[in-house]
Amino acid sequence: MDSATSETRTPLGASARNGLKIVVVGGFGAGKTTMVRSVSEIRPLNTEEMMTRAGEAVDDVRGVRGKHTTTVAFDFGRISLDAHNVLYLFGAPGQERFWFLWDQLFSGTLGAVVLVDTRRIDDSWYAIDRLERHGTPFIVACNDFGGPAFAPEQVRDALDLDPHVPLITCDARSRESSKLVLITLVEHLRALYADPARAPRQELV
Repeated sequence: MDSATSETRTPLGASARNGLKIVVVGGFGAGKTTMVRSVSEIRPLNTEEMMTRAGEAVDDVRGVRGKHTTTVAFDFGRISLDAHNVLYLFGAPGQERFWFLWDQLFSGTLGAVVLVDTRRIDDSWYAIDRLERHGTPFIVACNDFGGPAFAPEQVRDALDLDPHVPLITCDARSRESSKLVLITLVEHLRALYADPARAPRQELV
C-alpha cells in the first residue's frame, strides 16, 4: 500500500490554543517515521540520515536489511483536532544508542503509541518499560509487515501487557490506519482521565 500522505498541507489556524503532545516509540525499523509522515497534515520535520556500514557494528539490523535511512533525533508532525486543539507528534529514534533522548521526549507527553514489529517483538520491551517507569499512558499498535500473524492474546503474553492497555493492528503507511491508532490512544486517555483512580501520575525528568 502506498503512503497516503497528501501534497495539500494545512496551515495552523490562528484560533489554535492548546498543543497536545504524543510520542510514537518502538524498536529500530518498526515504522515510526512512516507513521508520523503518513498522518501529519504538514510536511513532517525529520532527522533521517543514511545508514552506513559503520553503523551496522552498533545497530542490530537483522530483519531490517531493506532499510537505508534512520532517525538520529526525532520526527515531528502535526494534526489539527479542531479550531482550538492541535496534536503534535514526535517519533522517537529506535536505536539503543539514541535511547538517552527518550526521557526528554516523554516530558510533557499526554500519551504514547508503542509501534511493534511482531517479527522482532523483543525490540518493544525497552519502550514499554520506559513508558511504565515514566508513568506515561500508552497503547500498542502492531505494524503489518506481512509476517506471520499472531493472535492478540499471543502478543499480550509476549509483551506482558496490562489488560487495560489497548492493542490494535495497523499499517503505518496508511493515513486512515494511522489516524485510527491515534483515535484509539485519545479514547484510551479520555477513559483514564475520567477515572481519578486510574489517572496517570508521571514522574519528573
